[in-house]
Amino acid sequence: MFVDHLSLADFRSYREVDLALTAGVTTFVGANGQGKTNLVEAVEYLSTLSSHRVSSDAPLIRAGAERAVARARVRAGLDDDRALVLEIEITAGRANRARLNRAPLRSPRELLGALRTVVFSPEDLAVVKGDPSERRAFLDALVISRWPRMAGVRADYDRVLRQRTTLLKSLAGRSRGPAGGEDAAATLEVWDDNLARLGAEVVHARMRTLAELVPHTATWYADIAPTNNTATARYRSALLPGAEDATPEPGEQEIPGRDELEQRILAELARRRSDELQRGLTLVGPHRDDVVLGLGPLPAKGYASHGESWSLALSLRLGAMALLRSEDVFPVLILDDVFAELDATRRERLAAGVADAEQVLVTAAVGSEVPPVLRGQRFDVAAGEVTPGG
Repeated sequence: MFVDHLSLADFRSYREVDLALTAGVTTFVGANGQGKTNLVEAVEYLSTLSSHRVSSDAPLIRAGAERAVARARVRAGLDDDRALVLEIEITAGRANRARLNRAPLRSPRELLGALRTVVFSPEDLAVVKGDPSERRAFLDALVISRWPRMAGVRADYDRVLRQRTTLLKSLAGRSRGPAGGEDAAATLEVWDDNLARLGAEVVHARMRTLAELVPHTATWYADIAPTNNTATARYRSALLPGAEDATPEPGEQEIPGRDELEQRILAELARRRSDELQRGLTLVGPHRDDVVLGLGPLPAKGYASHGESWSLALSLRLGAMALLRSEDVFPVLILDDVFAELDATRRERLAAGVADAEQVLVTAAVGSEVPPVLRGQRFDVAAGEVTPGG
């Protein structure tokens, strides 16, 4: 798939912009702060309803405007004339509205799956070096790219988690006894059941996706990094054996079934009930899990060099693209200001690995940093103006 037309109104720095795009490579070149990343961010947002740069929607609306609109026409393929027009309207303080082929949708989540993207940016270094939340977010985004309905499951889980935690906070300090009192246990039971059911589905989808991602990631890492170390990844959860082990282990990880995971969550909730009531927090569930990334026998976090961390982060994204393509999903690849962060060898290997993607959108401060194999359509971006470049 590829985007052949992008239009924005009051999105980020743009009052209005209208661009005709093509399959293959398109590069947006401009100094920092001129608005080049805003263009690819809009494509990403139409695909995922989120941005790799910010956690809320408010910054996406141009200063002084009440709403922002992003619209893209997506072609099914080079030899397929079918097209979809995706539109999202972002309004401060109100629910966003979405349209598909100009028809209103009940929920913006109904757009998910119409456009798939894989985004690599400097922020991806946090997937390797950052907190567990960064790795959970990376994995969840890939899960939703594979199975768009999982966005609804994850949203439902987050809603149940918030409501259950609010109840725990209201009970904190009022409980008595090891189980927190019969009344508290009875009140929490319905939330326990929902948390376990939804949480089991999230964990199962994550573990399945991670298991299928690892071989692609390892292949890419072996190609990109000048080292004999093998890239590995394992899911870490209180629901699984070795939950406290921070060292990655070789071999495949057993994936329990959804029913088994649900029962494990319920058992762990019962075991931690007293702690939860005392602290007013939900201490069990996929929101507490992590992914242990490894290089050879050591965890990447804390042991990998800066270059190794970059290579692993890059391999995770390229592995995600390879996994989607193995399932006949051909995502738009977005490379946002990454070439400046890579040495010459990694630049060339990255470029060679993605040159055959159906569409690659590249941003760069200096056009010469983009390897020749990725030279294609070019736009120059300056002071919020986008013009065809040479």
